[in-house]
Amino acid sequence: MALTSTMYAMTVSLAHVDRGVYEQLEFRMAMHPSESPEYFVARLLAYCLEYREGIAFSKGVSDPDDPTVSVRDLTGTITTWIEIGLPDAARLHKASKAAPRTVVYTHKDPTVWLRQIAGERIHKVERIECYRLERELIDALVERLDRRMSFELSVTDGDLFLNVANATIASSIQRISLGV
Repeated sequence: MALTSTMYAMTVSLAHVDRGVYEQLEFRMAMHPSESPEYFVARLLAYCLEYREGIAFSKGVSDPDDPTVSVRDLTGTITTWIEIGLPDAARLHKASKAAPRTVVYTHKDPTVWLRQIAGERIHKVERIECYRLERELIDALVERLDRRMSFELSVTDGDLFLNVANATIASSIQRISLGV
């Protein structure tokens, strides 16, 4: 018998001061059985950090050619391709060719990954933005993960403040150079 996805109902009060985005986000998110809680939380945070009109999660493992999260314009064209984790060079190459803006959010140590993709053929690699989410933030959010949850996320000068389950977690977003 196949395992089914676990559904989560999320309410996020987003105050992204750096970008001037102040929104109350309400959505449902599915965590596939093959998806780790850490990846799920990183995907959720990337969605919030990149929130703008036209943003959407992919259909998941059923459509592996799509970006994990994307932003599309009114014609349906991808304007931002967002990956989570440590995508291989071929995926980054494809993403960079498919969208004017490519962003990677990783919740893992990128040291080995950066060596693996160094020197690989990646279309316009210098334009790819890569950010590392601090492990403490990911672990703290995983610890408090609930099927119905609400939290507040504030971003100021690259610092994150997450208020969830009567706790405030402070963190930062680190920009990573792809070695170009």
